[in-house]
Amino acid sequence: MTTHDPISDMITRLRNALRVNKATVLVPMSKERLAIANLLKDQGYIKNVATVTPEGTKFPMIEVTLKYAGRTPVIRGLRRVSKPGQRIYQASKDLKPVLGGVGTAVVSTSKGLMSDHDARTAGVGGEVLFKVW
Repeated sequence: MTTHDPISDMITRLRNALRVNKATVLVPMSKERLAIANLLKDQGYIKNVATVTPEGTKFPMIEVTLKYAGRTPVIRGLRRVSKPGQRIYQASKDLKPVLGGVGTAVVSTSKGLMSDHDARTAGVGGEVLFKVW
């Protein structure tokens, strides 16, 4: 099955898995999705990221181990900002903290995927993919 927006597909899979308190979720493999998962791991929103090939398939998948504080998910919300129909670009000076610094915006820059804080520190702007809090 092909998707027109693979990042939204990944966000929806994470959101649905968190809603039913799943421990892990499988996401189709791509370099961009793997970079997003690793960034979320570095920011402390998810526990672990691994590349696996499920039995019966020849395509690799990303296995994301979700993080919980007791029974409450660490990720409270995910919202897509830039969509295929309307791309949202911001300069480094225009990147504002998400929820007063509680959340993180994932930004695609010329230096790769970064959090909004790292992009402001590096002085680079780019496409704001989504926000997580």
